[in-house]
Amino acid sequence: MLAELSAVLERPELTTKGEIFRAVNEENILGKKTASTRKLTAKHLSELYALDERVTLFRLLRFFWGAQREGRPLLALLCAAARDPLLRMTAGLILKAGPGEVVTTEKIEGFIRGRAGHRFSEVTLATVARNVSSSWQQSGHLKGVRVKTRSRPQGSPAAAAYALLLGYLCGARGAMLFGTFWASLLDAPEHLLREAAREAAQRGWMNFRAVGDVVEIDFAPVLTRQETESLT
Repeated sequence: MLAELSAVLERPELTTKGEIFRAVNEENILGKKTASTRKLTAKHLSELYALDERVTLFRLLRFFWGAQREGRPLLALLCAAARDPLLRMTAGLILKAGPGEVVTTEKIEGFIRGRAGHRFSEVTLATVARNVSSSWQQSGHLKGVRVKTRSRPQGSPAAAAYALLLGYLCGARGAMLFGTFWASLLDAPEHLLREAAREAAQRGWMNFRAVGDVVEIDFAPVLTRQETESLT
């Protein structure tokens, strides 16, 4: 839902889910044809992104989104993956695929079936697989229309900072931040992630210090005092 998310984030004055829902339903900022579609789209967006700045994930998604245009699809994926267990589940399949390898919806179906058992009907499973495939395509991990193949997404210092931040919120510290699930979604070698982290620090988005094997990282520049205290 990259286009819909973009439309919401272009309205920075909308800071709560209630405000965003009213703008979607009454102003039709997403350009949907029917009232039912507007409501359903808003519901799906809130499930993936929270749509409320009182939620740390969404507040910082909006911050990094506005800070740098490059890497926005990765930002959206990172936030969605934090809230959608099915998207997280399929990351293993996508990230293990080699460059140019074909990743079919049937392969995604089989991967989910093997882990979710009989949780989904075959019809639902097919729908989920198509949606998941579309998400990985929008993030840049897949490319193609009828035949989707593995590709490398466009990274950015903003996306790297957000991924490292997610790891930080989950309890990782120091050099371990470059080895978290969130960092793996950036699909880049560690030396490039460190370069992106240095640039993010230069832009004032995080604190990054590395001397030999000793790495110190914190996010005091972007976390509120209450958020920082909750992590200690």
